[in-house]
Amino acid sequence: MVASQDLGKLILRAALAVLILFHGFSKLVGGVGFITGLVAKAGLPPAFGYLVYVGEIVAPLLVLAGVWTRAGALVIAVNMAVAVFLVHRGEMFHMNEHGGAAIELQAMYFFAAVAVMLLGAGRYSAGGSGGRWN
Repeated sequence: MVASQDLGKLILRAALAVLILFHGFSKLVGGVGFITGLVAKAGLPPAFGYLVYVGEIVAPLLVLAGVWTRAGALVIAVNMAVAVFLVHRGEMFHMNEHGGAAIELQAMYFFAAVAVMLLGAGRYSAGGSGGRWN
């Protein structure tokens, strides 16, 4: 039974990390001007927008590798909360054209990150199942 739980943790970690990395890659290619503008509009220093690279590239790589997994998942969860606040706040209580929540993708990323943070990396990780942050 433990092997199947560790495999489940690996699948959850990999899915979350790879899908968030696509967003990070998009920011690498297209820049973060959109994000820095939103951050400035919210009254924060525009330089904070560059933290999106940490939340969408560094943290997912940690989660994917299974090194400092819980910390990486926490960063992803915070990144998603900030993304909802800055970009999707107006959609929070709306439905999409298919009857789902308008922010269901962002919510799924957030809650998957929280689950990884609580579960840890498991045995199939570079950091192993031991350690407080893994």
